Amino acid sequence: MDIKGKVHEISEVMEVTSSFRKRELVIEYAENPSYPEYIKFEAIQDRVSLMDKCKVGDMVEVSFNLKGRAWNNPKTGKTDYFNTLQIWRVSPLSGAAAGAPVDEMPSFTPPDLSSAPGEADDLPF
Repeated sequence: MDIKGKVHEISEVMEVTSSFRKRELVIEYAENPSYPEYIKFEAIQDRVSLMDKCKVGDMVEVSFNLKGRAWNNPKTGKTDYFNTLQIWRVSPLSGAAAGAPVDEMPSFTPPDLSSAPGEADDLPF
């Protein structure tokens, strides 16, 4: 899955255990600019470096996998469910794709295909 948005926050690398590290990225997703969404992604292990060149305010495209898992709480016996958006690529965007304003489309004048004065129009329609 892919999503385009503006970098809102980048966490430091977190050493969860001696063999597991992660880093979080929050993207401002503004499909409707009046109501932006803030979506948190995570990168794990060697992918934490994917955000090294990003900075707050950059427009990026994030490619990610949707992960879900169940966890049985031993104290309550209840099953809880967790979802994670795991990053596998972060691509910077530039120009119009990055949300830069586009003034106007260039004007287009179609060519004149009519026959020249004095020539017969041989088109059947």
